[in-house]
Amino acid sequence: MTQTSGRFFDEIARLMNDAAGVAQGVRREFDTLFKTQAERWLRDMDLVKREEFDAVKDMARLAREENEALKARIDALEAKLEAKSESKAKKAPKDGSKDTPKADPA
Repeated sequence: MTQTSGRFFDEIARLMNDAAGVAQGVRREFDTLFKTQAERWLRDMDLVKREEFDAVKDMARLAREENEALKARIDALEAKLEAKSESKAKKAPKDGSKDTPKADPA
């Protein structure tokens, strides 16, 4: 009886090992199928990859910094132009005549 029960348990153990191997194979197959379907679904959604998002984000940051620098430059130029026009207004004669020479009527 010991021989038969030992053999019976060996067969059960072998059957369980085989079942575990089959279960792992089914799991791998399911994971592969799920991953393939998920990739197809994400590709159909036309999502942006992280690297592309980061690149566009950096480009936007650089453009914003450049715009701020250009705005500061324009403000400085406008202030300089305003200061020149004010200084010309102060130098202009008060009688309303202009500094331009008059052409000879001859």
